[in-house]
Amino acid sequence: MLRIRVRQYLPVALAVSIGLASCARQNHLPEMKDSPSAKSPTVSGLQSLFLLSDAESRSISPENLSGGKGMGGRTDLEDGSAKRAAAELGKGWKVNPYIVVEPGETITMGETGGPGIINHIWMTIGKTGEYRDIILRFYWDDEPEPSVETPVGDFFASGWGQGAEPLIGSGPIVVNARSGFNSFWQMPFRKRFRITLENTGETKFPVYYQIDYSLVDVPANAGYFHAQFRMANPHTFKEPYTIVDGIEGRGHYVGTYLGHAAFSPGWWGEGEVKFYIDGDTDYPTINGTGEEDYFLGSYSYRKQREDGERYEVSYSGEHAGFYATRSHTKDEYQAEDGERRYGQYRWHVVDPIRFNSDLRVTVQNLGWERENGKHTGRYLPLQDHLASVAYWYQTEPHQAFPELPDPDELRLAPNKVFERE
Repeated sequence: MLRIRVRQYLPVALAVSIGLASCARQNHLPEMKDSPSAKSPTVSGLQSLFLLSDAESRSISPENLSGGKGMGGRTDLEDGSAKRAAAELGKGWKVNPYIVVEPGETITMGETGGPGIINHIWMTIGKTGEYRDIILRFYWDDEPEPSVETPVGDFFASGWGQGAEPLIGSGPIVVNARSGFNSFWQMPFRKRFRITLENTGETKFPVYYQIDYSLVDVPANAGYFHAQFRMANPHTFKEPYTIVDGIEGRGHYVGTYLGHAAFSPGWWGEGEVKFYIDGDTDYPTINGTGEEDYFLGSYSYRKQREDGERYEVSYSGEHAGFYATRSHTKDEYQAEDGERRYGQYRWHVVDPIRFNSDLRVTVQNLGWERENGKHTGRYLPLQDHLASVAYWYQTEPHQAFPELPDPDELRLAPNKVFERE
């Protein structure tokens, strides 16, 4: 059994700094001569970027573990993760840019008092860390259960592991070469936040990260950010795959990441995405027309060349994206015993799915039936590998999440077909 060792990176002075910060936030900028107030909207954007604000910018990283004002770059040389590299430069240089997470260890990446809003998170994992072995958890205020619980790669729409990271250029999630993971989901907290990272694997790894947030008043109608991981390997025959259920409260659904490993020959994404809202049982209020349609694509994500050959086209947009982990030949696409790995994301930024009491989201796992290599025109229920992250905002408290699969079940086999019935 793996040992669990929790390491806190918060100095005793944090409580004092939180109190001082709370007092400082009562001091507003002076009023502008041509405006009745210098306050700006809580969340910055291009249309309001010129407005001054009384928000205070803060950031937590291995070089400033408390996020305190003027507390960056203070690690003593002998305590730094990069003490050898900085040996001739000394304190104040690049002494502690990363944290090494041991097998079975859980670290607190960041924790501070509020009110405030997390505006941006950047992180990257060293090559010795495998993404499905690394679990992110976010806790808001005093809640005992996490509001975010997901493997690190899947949270950033990159669930297929080291070396298979896509390039994503959307608003909420950005993934840059090679493994620059960025989240721009806005995450309000009223009393405090805590973010942890667990290493369920058998190898230590370095993690570099930065949590950028503002100390600012949070509107009364602000919801709390949530993200939940689900997986089926393989998916149950003729059953809808559950992206999320058990959501209770008031809120809105804002995004889906779906990793899909196709085992059967031909097209694999004919199933519909359905949203069951506020008491829906057998039939949903929102019913899509196909998997690739929900992710804003069409006709199996493929185009046809002049020679008649059809090929998959990856894309990354503001609201949706699709990618194959590698290009597939026609023979591979039609192989009877193969595996093709895909990622898809859909952000409901301008079209959030509102709910007042409860929400459930599912997708069917369907392809097309073929006989003797020919299309029959009938649907074929599939048993593919599916893994997803659902993203939403809601009032607290929230329902406890289902327990994650054990590490061996979560772990990917990069060059091996998944176990199937």
